[in-house]
Amino acid sequence: MARYQNIFTQVQLRGAPEMGPALGAYDFPRLGEPGFSYWIGKIGNAQIGPIYLGGLGILSLMFGFLAFEIVGLNMWASVGWDPIQFARQLPWLALEPPGPEYGFQLFVPLAKGGWWQLAGFSMTTSVLLWWLRTFRRAKALGMGTHVPWAFASAIWLMVVLGFLRPMLMGSWAEAVPFGIFPHLDWTAAFSIRYGNLFYNPFHCLSIVFLYGSTLLFAMHGATILAVGRYGGEREIEHITDRGTAAERAALFWRWTMGFNATYESIHRWAWWFAVLTTLTGGIGILLTGTVVDNWYLWAIQHGYAPDYPGTGVIDPATLPGASQ
Repeated sequence: MARYQNIFTQVQLRGAPEMGPALGAYDFPRLGEPGFSYWIGKIGNAQIGPIYLGGLGILSLMFGFLAFEIVGLNMWASVGWDPIQFARQLPWLALEPPGPEYGFQLFVPLAKGGWWQLAGFSMTTSVLLWWLRTFRRAKALGMGTHVPWAFASAIWLMVVLGFLRPMLMGSWAEAVPFGIFPHLDWTAAFSIRYGNLFYNPFHCLSIVFLYGSTLLFAMHGATILAVGRYGGEREIEHITDRGTAAERAALFWRWTMGFNATYESIHRWAWWFAVLTTLTGGIGILLTGTVVDNWYLWAIQHGYAPDYPGTGVIDPATLPGASQ
């Protein structure tokens, strides 16, 4: 047997399946019989099941499936119900929000954006129900609620894009379409329309936290793998009783970076960086068009971007009769 574990020499334990705490009298039953998978054990705990959905989980999946079906069937209908064209054009297909002529009207004809409203309502309901499920499961297990609050940060950005900002702008047309490339096209057009989103300071913060969280997670994952031969994966024990793994990891980062995080604080660092990515991103989106109409001009006004001198070249669009 290997003396220590790494990605090539993992030892997978097999014992009695872990069933979790007893359910209450009014709880839904757990689904499926527990089993073990060798390949799943390569990347995590090898046990699969049982699964507990509960009432909130079932409702969440129902609304999620409804949203998926509405979007998918509308995309399929847009290519004349041709399965080949649906598969070929899928990355470019879209379900668009209502046009600007409808404003923020609550009920829009289905063919004019009503399907988008129904899909958005179903998807948002599904996600919020799943959030409530994660919160209640954490409480039932005596855990902290760090996971649902991190999830809430991502939900915040989604709700800003699909509901809060369109509401403040007074038009559903400001919302994001459903679709892969149509969503990316919307992002590019959004940035151009409002003077380059890169000059939005909250967008800058979001990117800082995005890149920072990937760096922190990679550094932490690499550190734990590097001290895995000393039991470094037993992080809870090392928080309260530092062993040689924690000491070596701390020494390595003091040598290479000048300071180190502890086994607990690195998780706080990574949690905050990840949460702030979508939190600041949502703030930046919410301010765009509602408070700031052109981020480049705003940046010039606040000394954040250079004011380039005129080139002497005349924009043809400004010439008399150019619009004819």
